[in-house]
Amino acid sequence: MEGRMPFEGHETWYRVEGDLHADGPTPLVTLHGGPGMTHDYLLSLTDLAHGRRPVVFYDQLGSGNSTHLPQRGADFWTVELFARQLAALLEHLGIAGRYHLLGQSWGGFLAQEHAFTQPQGLRSLVLSNTAASFLDVVTEANRLRADLPPEVEATLRRHEVDGTTGDPEYARACQVFYKRHLCRVDPWPKEVVRSFELLEQDPTVYHVMNGPSEFHVTGSICGWQSKDRLNLIGVPTLVISGRHDEATPALQQALVDTIPQTEQVILEHSSHMPFWEEREAYMAAVDDWLTRHD
Repeated sequence: MEGRMPFEGHETWYRVEGDLHADGPTPLVTLHGGPGMTHDYLLSLTDLAHGRRPVVFYDQLGSGNSTHLPQRGADFWTVELFARQLAALLEHLGIAGRYHLLGQSWGGFLAQEHAFTQPQGLRSLVLSNTAASFLDVVTEANRLRADLPPEVEATLRRHEVDGTTGDPEYARACQVFYKRHLCRVDPWPKEVVRSFELLEQDPTVYHVMNGPSEFHVTGSICGWQSKDRLNLIGVPTLVISGRHDEATPALQQALVDTIPQTEQVILEHSSHMPFWEEREAYMAAVDDWLTRHD
């Protein structure tokens, strides 16, 4: 099922894999990363729709099939905006009384913000490839970047100093990092490629909130953190990531240590997209988690 939801004068596109039965397994709502990416790269999560569990995908405002607003700036693109959009979608689909939430990367930040409101219908969280501080993510990404070939690092540095990060040469240098720490499948799945193509067509949200790349962050949410609020999360939380993740295992520790009810899974042969890199193991871990907390 696909549809569009009116939202604050704009439209949210969504897709539900499976049927939203009141007597079936609890629906899983997925939150994509970026900010400014699209749902496409998460579509392997349709694997979780077996056994009648509905899986909900949607494009956050400014990306994919939802309304694009390239003229808007940092005062519009806020964490609060996306939190309101998520809450509105849950009500629109009639599942606000019972749902799981899976947030990947930036989507994990958004999932935390939602959980801090202690919604009655939230059964559990899956925090995938994420962290409790954007600045900590950047610090770790730059630590990993230091291990890139010297000529790649020199290219990145030169374009950042010169303010020419829009140059295709900079994008090619970023790919070296991405193939180590974002997605280690070669070639990338078409769904991952599709999300990057759509991001390139309209990078407004990514550039405003993040910046030009994963490790050169100049955007409006660079100071986001949740470390002092994690104890407010009152539902069981699975923290899952890859050993080679740009959101390194070190970043998961604050989540695991501070959220009251957590379990952790680290997939040894994955980076930032274990749902493609170790697809079977990732789905088994998440499916088991959801079933135990329905």
